[in-house]
Amino acid sequence: MTIFPQLEIPNTLAAGPGPGNTDPRVLARFAAAGVADHMQPDVLRGMVEAKIMLREVMGTKNVHTFGVAGTGWSGLDCMMAAVQPGDSVVAFANGTFSGIDALTLRMKAATAEELAANPMDPKPASVTVVEVPHGQSVTGAAIEKALAEHKPKWAFMAHWETGSGRINDIAAFSEACERHGCLGLVDAVSSLGVADFRIDDYPGVAAWASCPQKGICCLPLTYAPVSFTDRYIEVLKTSGARSLVHHPILEARHWGILDGKDAEKGTYHRTHSAYAVAAFHESLRLALEETVATRAARYTFHESILRKAVEAMGCEVTSNMTSLIVLNLPGDLAGKEMELVQMCRAEGFAIWPTLSAPVQVRIGILNQLTEEAIEEIATRFADAMVRMGADIDTGALRTLVQESYAASMAAE
Repeated sequence: MTIFPQLEIPNTLAAGPGPGNTDPRVLARFAAAGVADHMQPDVLRGMVEAKIMLREVMGTKNVHTFGVAGTGWSGLDCMMAAVQPGDSVVAFANGTFSGIDALTLRMKAATAEELAANPMDPKPASVTVVEVPHGQSVTGAAIEKALAEHKPKWAFMAHWETGSGRINDIAAFSEACERHGCLGLVDAVSSLGVADFRIDDYPGVAAWASCPQKGICCLPLTYAPVSFTDRYIEVLKTSGARSLVHHPILEARHWGILDGKDAEKGTYHRTHSAYAVAAFHESLRLALEETVATRAARYTFHESILRKAVEAMGCEVTSNMTSLIVLNLPGDLAGKEMELVQMCRAEGFAIWPTLSAPVQVRIGILNQLTEEAIEEIATRFADAMVRMGADIDTGALRTLVQESYAASMAAE
């Protein structure tokens, strides 16, 4: 019998695209939850309260708004549950994660014969994937062209593509979906809780899916937020879904959503964790206390200072997200991105490379919205670049960051 020593996992500075650093209040609620089963009254009450708060955070009156147990992939799979073999789909892909979303849709829309022909990478005739080059956003013109030509039942786009750090045109997507009678599906994994938007302002989008570990900052394995319009639910009632666990209507019942209306408590669907419910509940309380608009403004502000610092190091920033900077290293270090990232991660400074070509460096600020945090991220990155041979005055860089914050304070 082999019994390994007790596992010790040290703290790291999570400065990548996600997961972000979970707020201590959320961790405290997670740890303080009692040992309770998934039908205990306080657990069910917490789920009902979380559902109501989530509607506020997402900016929606959609009754079918709740959390899917698991990571963002669980929420996305639930959102795509209504897509049936043979359904016509247009999916826009401009990075790693929207590309995986598009693969999921190809798997769901493939007929039995199409799936058997290439089980891991099916090419269904009913699905069109519009490939946008890495580092570019999905534009309104590209959306209009594809939807006008194909008139699909479903259209998909990521709001913010973390693989390349690009924001896509959600307003144009919603308008085009309305114009061409499509049911819009949106991956909001990276934007929810970071950007200031209300999903009800985009009526062409029938379903949204996000994740717990980015803007919501609630541990990687709690609840992935989803929201479905009545139109989506009616389509689902007609066509069904080949999923029990990720069935939007069945999942909703455990959150006290029965027959399209709010109930006092949920009915059994799956085993939920009291710990996860408590943590998710607290993360939503935090978001509402701060307000989505205030948090979004803070992300914009702190990202602008980190961007200035990174550019002062000679890097080229190619992203336009406010929680993530994607950059090219200066000429002398070009080609050493993976080596630099691996060195930083070995020292507990968790930045990331891009996962598709060309390889770039990704530095994130999820729940790192303080002057001290941004200064540490900037100086640790500068120190790493110096060890790789860059000519950077880290003292001057630190002064640049401090003066940027001071100037901002003076302006206020």
